[in-house]
Amino acid sequence: MPAPALAGEEPPPPPQQSVSLSVSDLFAFADRARDAGDYATAETAYRALAGNPDIELRSEARFRLAMMLADRQGKHREAAVEFRRILDDKPKAARVRLELARMQALLGNLGAASRELRAAEASGLPPEVQQLVRFYANALSARKPFGGSIEVAIAPDSNINRATKSDTLGTVLGDFTLDEDARARSGVGLALRGQAYARAPLGPTSNLLLRLSGSADIYRQSQFDDFILGVQAGPEFTWGRGKFALSAGPSWRWYSTDPYSFSVSGSVNWQHPLGKRGQLRVDAGAGRTNNKRNDLQDATHYSLAAGVDRAFSARFGGGLQVRGTREVALDLGYSTASGGVSAYLFRELGKTTAVISLGYSHLEADRALFLFKRRIDDQMTANMSATFRTLRVGSFAPLARVRFERNYSSVGIYDFSRIAAEVGITSAF
Repeated sequence: MPAPALAGEEPPPPPQQSVSLSVSDLFAFADRARDAGDYATAETAYRALAGNPDIELRSEARFRLAMMLADRQGKHREAAVEFRRILDDKPKAARVRLELARMQALLGNLGAASRELRAAEASGLPPEVQQLVRFYANALSARKPFGGSIEVAIAPDSNINRATKSDTLGTVLGDFTLDEDARARSGVGLALRGQAYARAPLGPTSNLLLRLSGSADIYRQSQFDDFILGVQAGPEFTWGRGKFALSAGPSWRWYSTDPYSFSVSGSVNWQHPLGKRGQLRVDAGAGRTNNKRNDLQDATHYSLAAGVDRAFSARFGGGLQVRGTREVALDLGYSTASGGVSAYLFRELGKTTAVISLGYSHLEADRALFLFKRRIDDQMTANMSATFRTLRVGSFAPLARVRFERNYSSVGIYDFSRIAAEVGITSAF
C-alpha cells in the first residue's frame, strides 16, 4: 500500500501505463484516422507499419499510405515515391505498378506512365486487369495541369568544345596551324537541365500543352559555356488507341553570353501501342535556324524518326529507333543529309535503374567548302547511366552518367573523340 501523503505535500502522480497495439490494431487505427480526415495521424501510423521487417506488412502499409496521399490529399508525387518503394521490394506487384502508372500520368510523365503499363502487362495480368490497363492507356489525357523537372550535375569532360586534338588542319593548300581554342579542351563544368509545362483541356480527348525547357553547361573557361532555351506549344489528342500531338515554337542558343542561333520549329508526334508490351512512336519535324555568327549557315531543317519500345519483363525492357535529317543551308557546303540508328536497354537492379544505349549515324555534305574536302562523317556513341533510388530524398535521386563519342570526319576540324561524365541529382518522377 502506498504511503499517505503528508499535509502540504502534492500526491504522487499515477503510474504511467504503456499501451501495446498489435499490427492489425495499428492498421485499424490508421484506417480510422484516414477515414476521419486526420491524415497526419494516419500517415504517422502507416509509416510506423512501413518499418516492419515483414515484406508483406510493410508493402501493405506503404500501399495504403500511397493511396491516401494520391486520392485523398492529391499528393501524386509523394504517392509515386511510395509505390516505387513497394516495387523495389516486389517488382511483380501488378496492381502497384498500375497505380504508379496512374501517378506518372497525373504528373504529366507520359513516357514513364507508358513504360509502367507495358511492364505491368509483361508481368502477367488477369483479363479483368488487362481491361483496366487499356482504360489507363486510353485515359492518359487526364493529366496534371502543370509541373516540371530539374537535373543538376557536376560534369567532367575530356573535350568540352568537341574539337579535334590535332594542332594542324589539313586543307587542299596544305596544313594550317590551329589556334589553341580551336583544339580539344578538357574541363569540369556544372550541367543544368530543366523543364516546366502547363496543360489546359480543349475537350474530352484533347489538351493544349505549353512547355518551357532549358539547359546550361557552365565551365571555368566561360568562352565554352553553352546555354539553350526553348518554348513549344500545341494541342494533344487521343486518337483511337494512340496519341497524337502537334507543337511549335522558338528556341535560342548562346555560347558564353554571345548569341549563337535562333530557331523556329514545329513537330508532329504519334504514339500507338503494339500488342500488350510494345509501343510505336513516330516523330516528324521542320524548322528554320538563323545562325548569328555565320549567315552562310542559315538553314531550313527537316527530320523524321520512328522507334519501338518494348517491355521484356516487369524489370527489363528496351527500344530501337531509326532517324533521318536534312539541313539545307544558304551555302551548300553547310547543307547536310544524315541518318542513324540507336538502341537502348534498361534494367531495374534492386533500387537502381540502369540504362545503356548505343548509336551510329552517317552524315554527308552536299559539296565541299572552300579549301576543304566534302564533309563525310561517321559517328558512334555509347551511354551508360544509373539512378540510385536507395539514396533518394523526396522525389530526387542521385544520378551517374558516362558518355563516349567518336566522330570520324573527312574534314579534320570535325574529327574528334570525347568522354564525359555527370554525377548529380535528378527528379525521380
